[in-house]
Amino acid sequence: MTCDGISMDRRSFLGRGALATAGLFVGGSFAQALAQDAKGLPITAAVSTTAGKLRGLVRYGVNQFWGVPYGASTAGANRFMPPVKPPSWTGVRDAFQVGQRAPQDPDGPISEVWSLDRREPMGEDCLSINIFTPGLGNATRPVMVWLHGGGFSGASGNWLLYDGTNLARKEDVVVVSVNHRLNLFGFLHLADLGGGEKWTSSSNAGMQDIVAALGWIKENIAAFGGNPGNVTIFGQSGGGGKVTTAMAMPSAKGLFHRAIAQSGSALRGATRDNATKAAEQFLSKLGLKASQLDQLQKLPFEQLQEAFYRQPAIGGLANGPVVDGKSLPRDQWTPDAPEFSATVPLMQGSVETEDAWSDPPPPLEMPEAEMLTRVKRITRDNDAKAKELVALYRRTHPGISNTDVWLIMNADNTRRANAQTLAELKTAQGKAADYLYYFNWRSPVHKGQMKSYHTLDIPFTFYNIDIAASMTGSGQERYALAHKMSAAWAAFARTGNPNHPDLPKWPAFNTADKPTMILGNECKVVNDPNREERLALKAVREGGQSTAND
Repeated sequence: MTCDGISMDRRSFLGRGALATAGLFVGGSFAQALAQDAKGLPITAAVSTTAGKLRGLVRYGVNQFWGVPYGASTAGANRFMPPVKPPSWTGVRDAFQVGQRAPQDPDGPISEVWSLDRREPMGEDCLSINIFTPGLGNATRPVMVWLHGGGFSGASGNWLLYDGTNLARKEDVVVVSVNHRLNLFGFLHLADLGGGEKWTSSSNAGMQDIVAALGWIKENIAAFGGNPGNVTIFGQSGGGGKVTTAMAMPSAKGLFHRAIAQSGSALRGATRDNATKAAEQFLSKLGLKASQLDQLQKLPFEQLQEAFYRQPAIGGLANGPVVDGKSLPRDQWTPDAPEFSATVPLMQGSVETEDAWSDPPPPLEMPEAEMLTRVKRITRDNDAKAKELVALYRRTHPGISNTDVWLIMNADNTRRANAQTLAELKTAQGKAADYLYYFNWRSPVHKGQMKSYHTLDIPFTFYNIDIAASMTGSGQERYALAHKMSAAWAAFARTGNPNHPDLPKWPAFNTADKPTMILGNECKVVNDPNREERLALKAVREGGQSTAND
């Protein structure tokens, strides 16, 4: 994995230390979690779906349904094609175990937090969801649909971190986590290779899978206690990219009613020309021509996977959504907010030191020279501008360390800037409210080295801080913040407004004041909290001066 050009083996960074922190060594409770031991657990009543009846497990008073198919296997003739409905079954199907994860690099990229990854087998029969609900029938509960991170390339909705039991039980909501096709299998663009009518919809298969999952939810979730007319999609990192992409897809219109993007967004997609050129290079790597696309469905998926990851890598190959003019008609959020989701309220934000999870310096404190070298990446090697930015951050963050100068500035210039852009574009559209947050709680794990790192907001959102002790440590202060955040996320899912009695009043975003909810040991609203830094970074990005009233 690389982060801004710096190679880092995250397995060695998080790895066994994270497992030890959580007390989850294989052979103990972690092994049991992987196996999903169902012995002694009550079984739910049978639930009817459009494909057949299901029964799940009851754990901690929550009905859990694992590995529920919303689409057929994507192997063989279904490979690279739009998803199709799952085959029906007779009798009652047990939904006791997670399904397969989508094919991906087994050695990386390591997506979020290794110790909470079930590492379930991968395969092409991967279109499944997991459902967590406090009660069956009575279809009144908000439905919260989680789209996992890992870019558009890796990871799984089956992670322990994404277990929706606590959120469902605490907030009386239905939680659904989604698995879908990734990387080559989800985003190889074949529609413009002239292969005939069969291939014209062969683009953005991974996002088409997500739309199919939302369609399944619309048809079936009422039997699981969820309101199909009140569905929220939410996700972190790549999941935020999936959320913001779904907002720009005509086929997803009306299938969800609120959206949350955590430390992730997709402002633009790949062009058809670039995606087609990359697909042609991939075919050449396999020794195939554009007239032989059918062969792609006959080869073992492992052979395609090996070619995909074999060096030299093909630039721009299956990295994510393609503006294909059909499933994705235009860039997702450029130049403005997408019209297909204009009436959908949006909430988005970032964490303080996003890259501290993958970009720790060898010592705990970064030397001055290394910090300046990194900052010059932002200023395009302009030494004077780099020193100006460093001086600004030292003035606005008194006592800041060299390490924090780089980490906070880089986060401000990337994921935080994108979250602020989403807020501005959504508000300018003027048809639904937007809410902006900034998470600055710092984890004590690894001697505090990871700070407020990418993914750290997830256990607070799900109220999974004990499951995720490897991420959060074990301090008592975690519970208050986890309550405030999980309740805010659920309130937003319920009404489109995140306010609740235990959180300071959170106003909707407006471009004049730019109100931002700070989420940490102290939760408070601050208007445009990083105004000076924001304007200075914007001026550097644009190569000029930003106006004072921006």
